[in-house]
Amino acid sequence: MKLTNVLKEFIFDCEVKHYSPKTIKGYRNNSLYLFHYLEERYGITDIEDVTAKQMKELFKFLWANGRKITYTNGLLKCYRAFFKYACNEEYITVNPCLKVPWGKEEKTIIKTYCNADIYKMLEVYDGRDYISVRNKAIIAMLIDTGIRNTELCTLEKSNVFDKMIRIFGKGYKEREVGKSPYLAKILMKYEMTREGYFKYKNIPYTNYFLSKSGKPLTVEAVERIVAKAGKLANVEASVRCSPHTLRHYFAQAQLRNNLDFYSLSRLMGHENIKITQRYLQGMQDKDIVSRSISSSPLMNL
Repeated sequence: MKLTNVLKEFIFDCEVKHYSPKTIKGYRNNSLYLFHYLEERYGITDIEDVTAKQMKELFKFLWANGRKITYTNGLLKCYRAFFKYACNEEYITVNPCLKVPWGKEEKTIIKTYCNADIYKMLEVYDGRDYISVRNKAIIAMLIDTGIRNTELCTLEKSNVFDKMIRIFGKGYKEREVGKSPYLAKILMKYEMTREGYFKYKNIPYTNYFLSKSGKPLTVEAVERIVAKAGKLANVEASVRCSPHTLRHYFAQAQLRNNLDFYSLSRLMGHENIKITQRYLQGMQDKDIVSRSISSSPLMNL
């Protein structure tokens, strides 16, 4: 069977499972890259002709050309999923990627914001116009809930309640996060401003955050909002000003404030705590020491 035909079925299966558009796009593009390589180098277009040796040769080629381990591991994850689907559908009997080893990734420490950065970023958008009020609300929600960028863009008005926010994350999995009084105050101002701004406009979208023209925000737009806040707040150049870095700050701040690991994992929408553990790597030793004192066995007798 043609590789491209299997890919169409695989993508449809991903859509049925409610994979995010970003994930589906990655699967499609990465698979097409593989198909091009196999056809150009081996003349292969049928899935039955793909072997483990050819897959190993591909990764050997990528490593020899300096591709990062994180990138090649991402490709391998995609290809294993694709060929696993093909095995389940009985187009092939063996997954040719199973004998391709994972590359050993170096532990990278993501430097995140300090509290002073957060205070200044919150004050960047201090105007009374719709865009300023909306942008401040976006920054505050990212900081206080750990919500992902895509989750924020697709958040519905009906899922923002008085004391909590219902989020539909990866695979359309539902979780709830708290809405602190601080965040509630900022969101209340945003909701009032949004209502006045769109009062006489026929807006068909029900997203919580809307663009100036009343359309859902894109992840790129939110990235620009955060980047601008970081720049105007004079955040240190070594800190990448992005929604994901704010998610890192949320995780580390919650841990410093003694939220237990399991609860944090649930708030962040992680499938298991191993993923959450990555957010510990950027914590300073002094933060760990401070937490150990507050949780001292003798002090809590």
